[in-house]
Formats: sequence, structure tokens, C-alpha cells
Amino acid sequence: MLQIQQIKENKAATIEGLNRKYFKGGQEAVEQVLRLDEKRRETQVELDNTLAKSNALAKEIGGLMKAGKKEEAETVKAETGTLKVRSKELEESLKILESDLYEVLVTLPNLPHSSVPAGKTPEENEVILEHGTIPTLYDGAVPHWDLIKKYDIIDFELGNKIAGAGFPVYKGKGARIQRALINFFLDEAINAGYTEIQPPILINRESGFGTGQLPDKDGQMYHATEDDLFLIPTAEVPITNMYRDAILQESELPIKNAGYTPCFRREAGSWGAHVRGLNRLHQFDKIEIVRIEKPENSYAALEEMSLHVQSLLQKLELPYRVLRLCGGDMSFTSALTYDMEVWSAAQGRWLEVSSVSNFETYQSNRLKLRMKTEGKSQLLHTLNGSALALPRILASILENNQTAEGIKIPKVLVPYCGFEVIG
Repeated sequence: MLQIQQIKENKAATIEGLNRKYFKGGQEAVEQVLRLDEKRRETQVELDNTLAKSNALAKEIGGLMKAGKKEEAETVKAETGTLKVRSKELEESLKILESDLYEVLVTLPNLPHSSVPAGKTPEENEVILEHGTIPTLYDGAVPHWDLIKKYDIIDFELGNKIAGAGFPVYKGKGARIQRALINFFLDEAINAGYTEIQPPILINRESGFGTGQLPDKDGQMYHATEDDLFLIPTAEVPITNMYRDAILQESELPIKNAGYTPCFRREAGSWGAHVRGLNRLHQFDKIEIVRIEKPENSYAALEEMSLHVQSLLQKLELPYRVLRLCGGDMSFTSALTYDMEVWSAAQGRWLEVSSVSNFETYQSNRLKLRMKTEGKSQLLHTLNGSALALPRILASILENNQTAEGIKIPKVLVPYCGFEVIG
């Protein structure tokens, strides 16, 4: 959530940032925030003055009574009665103003960092790095949705029978390579200094609000209505919310956590080659890295996270590229996002497998996550990234490593899965 002081001191920059994110009605929303805040401040001052005057008169009444000036005391009492009525009116007005102000603020997205390129569509994202060699496949190569049937390692029909479309069943070597990837990614995160966390996969509304999924993505999460709990879209949400309402000491920073969870998203998209097979699912596995940093260190941390994800792709021997997302393609909460995409040889296109983002103070303001330093508290910066999401990584491994004899497993995974070939 944007800070009111930030909007007041940087009105023009705020409007410009909202426009770069293609947020409709940005200027009107900013003007409304400033009007409501000014009215709220005026009401608060009047309320404070009314209460102070009422308290002063209450003391005056006591003095008049002691002096035997009962008639004068009754006159003052009548005045205090009027002030009490007015203070109640002001308190009600203040509650309404604060509620109205809050309702506008939570609709505003985070502002993009100055390095974010202009643009509205994925085609306008900036390619900043490409790594690896695009593989040339043998003549009989097929997409992963055909490979998984050929080798009977993932069953979408069985998943549809049990739950519905977008819920695959991993079988045999398919399940084992899935587990191998999870363990490999977690081990790499631990080696990079992250603490492993196993969080709940259900969250309450406060947690959804804290990291920005609510109210923005209310309809995109699975909701257990009776208990008012939500299935997580990513481990970012429960791990970051571990620090909700926390005041950290400077000595505790930086905080680096990593967690594996299944993830759940209702918006699996329309059927077609671009979302076929493992390309987009309702349920999938992901390892998430989460960091809490001092503001002056957060962008160096973002670059470090990007390099960590790239190291995973390099060890898996997958060709990839890094994109800096344009303003219109960024998430609601992000200030700067790098996407990592791997080349899917059989599909002949790039597949997004990771996003690493800096949210600056947007989440921490919602979370009330602060650091105490020199007797003062300040909002911290939060960051997270996929390291990595499994479905498209697995799809690319299957497609890029297929041969006439079977699918070769990347060398780094062989100790984890116990076999070298799916065949």
C-alpha cells in the first residue's frame, strides 16, 4: 500500500508512476486521497481541540463547585454537554473519512522503479540477457504433452477424474523427477544462505491483504468459505506474513527464507497450445525465496536473487533469457520485476519459469513490518522470487533433452532422482 506522505510529497511522480502501470483513473484517485487526507487532518485537529476544551471545562467546573458558584458551574456543564455531542459527531466523521481513505489507498498499485521500461504488453518487456545454446532436436521430437503419454509419467486424464482439469497426477519417474527438482532447488537455496521454511498452505484474510493478493486477486484464489481461508497462490504469502506486525532489529537483517509448497490458482486460462499440458495448471509445485532487507540494500539483493535463479537454470543446462518487465506487464504489488524464461525446443517458444521482484515498502506498509534503528522505526523492503516453479521447468527438460532412445536427465539431477534416462 502506498504511503500517504509519499503521495503528498511526490504527487506528480505518483500520478506518472500510476500511468506507467496503466492504472485507470490514477490522477483522480490521487486527488481523492489528498482531499480525504486533508479533511481527515482538519477533523482530527477539531476533535483534539474539542476534547481539550471539554477537559479544561471539566476542571473549571470542579473549581467553581468548590468555590460555591453552583449557578456558574451549571452554565459550564451545559457547554461541556454541547462539546461532548460535537466530539461524538467528529469521532464518527473521522471513522468514515479514515475508512474512505483506506478504501481508495488499497486500490492503488505499487509505483514502478525508475528503471522499469515503458510499455503495456509482454512484447514490450526488455530483454537484458540471453544465455545458453538453443538445442536442435531430432526429427521425431514432440511437445511434452505427447512425451508424458509416451512414457506414462504424468496423467492429466486421471487428474481430471480425481479433481478436474489442471490437476495432473505424476507417476513413476515423473513423480521422482518432480521430487528431485524440489530437493535440488531447496538444497541450492540453503547453500545460498536461505533458511528453509515449511509454512501452512492455507492463509487467512489478513495474510492475503498483507502481501497484496487481497483485495486485488480475490477471485483468483481458491476460497474455503466456511472457514474464510484461502489456498495459497505461492509460498511468498505465508512466509512474508511470518513478519506481519513485527518490529525487527537492524542486527536481524537481512532475512533470507526459502520454502517449498504446492501452489493453487483458479485462473488456468483457455485451452490452447500456449496453455496446454504443463504450461499452466491449477495446482503446481514451487520453491520460493523471500527476503526482507533494509531499503538501501534491496536492489543489490534483487540482483543477487536474479543470479541465484540463473545459476539453477545453468546447472540444469537450460537456455534462458532475463527480461525486465515493462510497467503494464508488472504485478499490482511490484516496483521492479525480472522474469526468467527458458527455451522450449519442441514448442519453439520461451516459457516463463521465474519472477523475482522488489516490492519496496508496498507490502511492508500493509504488513506493518518495520525496523527499529536509533530509536525510530522505518518500513523495510520485501522481495521474493520463484526458485523455481516446476511445471514449465519440467516441460523444458523433457522437450529439450528428448532423443530417439529416451529423455536424458540433466547431470545435476541424476543423484537426486537415481536414473539417467526416461525411456
